[in-house]
Amino acid sequence: MRQNHYITIISNRKQIVLGTDKILYVLVNGRNTEIHVLGDKVYETRVSILELAGQLAEGFIRIHRGCLVAVRVIHDITDRVYLNNGEALEFTERRKKEIIQQFHRLQKDMIRSFSDGKTPASREAYNSCYRSFDHMPFAFTDIEMIFDEKKHAVDWIFCYGNEALARIEKMPLDELIGSSLGSLFSNMDVKWLNGYERATLYGETLELTDYSPEIDTYLKVICFPTFPGHCGCILFDIHEIEYIKSSDEAEKALQLYGFTYLGKH
Repeated sequence: MRQNHYITIISNRKQIVLGTDKILYVLVNGRNTEIHVLGDKVYETRVSILELAGQLAEGFIRIHRGCLVAVRVIHDITDRVYLNNGEALEFTERRKKEIIQQFHRLQKDMIRSFSDGKTPASREAYNSCYRSFDHMPFAFTDIEMIFDEKKHAVDWIFCYGNEALARIEKMPLDELIGSSLGSLFSNMDVKWLNGYERATLYGETLELTDYSPEIDTYLKVICFPTFPGHCGCILFDIHEIEYIKSSDEAEKALQLYGFTYLGKH
């Protein structure tokens, strides 16, 4: 899909340059146009949605007269257009079939573009790329997402992992690398997929904290985009994370970070 890498707008009397890969959707609000971007930021501008549609090109779908949505952030289209971040947008009902067809076509093009020759082609190439992670004290893996016919992430393949990953997954690297999670664990928990899909398609860096029944461990996972169609994951066993209050500002920092401190001192 071809589209501008950046657009320039005037918002709040300031010139703003926005990367199109950071834009979630564009929404007309009265006389202004709102540009919603990653990080829950919204820029208001007087630039018309028609002009923005021309600048954003094929990476976006017009779901009604006053709304453009980035294809990469759409999770599903049913009664509404559901985004990977949990938001839901109304669309023109009579155009539902057309919108879904356009979405599937553009998403298929986007996923096909993952095979761009930049991704390592072998296990040796991944090992060479990530050699600096081999002896890190934290678990790290690069995973390739697997999509179904509806272009939803349904599994992933371990393409690289370090020894710390083998320890946290309780499985030798030779068994992990090149295998899908579903083939390794019959009790695969799909709740991680949404975050990994968002990192892969959406370009987000996310932190996930939850229980992993596959390895009977509570995990903290930081995931982020790497190669096209892939994301990297740093994994921690949360029972091994020690909290140290280094100053009076530490508690404020934790609140800003969004953690609820559970009594570790």
